[in-house]
Amino acid sequence: MARVVIIMGSKSDLEHCQKISRALDRLGVEHVLRVASAHKSPLKVLEIIKEYDRSDVVFITAAGRSNALSGFVDAQTSKPVLACPPYSDKFGGADIFSNLRMPSGVAPLVVLEPEQAALAAAKILALSDRELDQRIKSYQAQKREEIDRDDREVKRRQESA
Repeated sequence: MARVVIIMGSKSDLEHCQKISRALDRLGVEHVLRVASAHKSPLKVLEIIKEYDRSDVVFITAAGRSNALSGFVDAQTSKPVLACPPYSDKFGGADIFSNLRMPSGVAPLVVLEPEQAALAAAKILALSDRELDQRIKSYQAQKREEIDRDDREVKRRQESA
């Protein structure tokens, strides 16, 4: 069964991960939330990867500060890994760099917004799921309609001013 496994580095990342979860719900994508730290509990991270690695899965990792989780998960699986770190004003947002520079052979993709991380994971799973592909197309059509509606509203306001 295809699903997304969201691994957060600590419970403090839960609110951020719930945004990903809600976006996956809207797209009808099965998913689970787990907590494990590459720094504090690397063996637990390995157990989680092994639990889901044999199925069609996309991993989304969310860890603040020094994010070793995304690279660690990616190095242990051949499945896609999306890093979606929670934003922090500390260090002027520079902690994002721990998601961008990876050693050779390690390639998690970085998607900063929770909704977009969910969409990217869904698109990967949709490569082998026509129904999910249709739900994504419907979602995209809704987004285009929102833009068209907003454009009509702005145009009306401008014309009546």
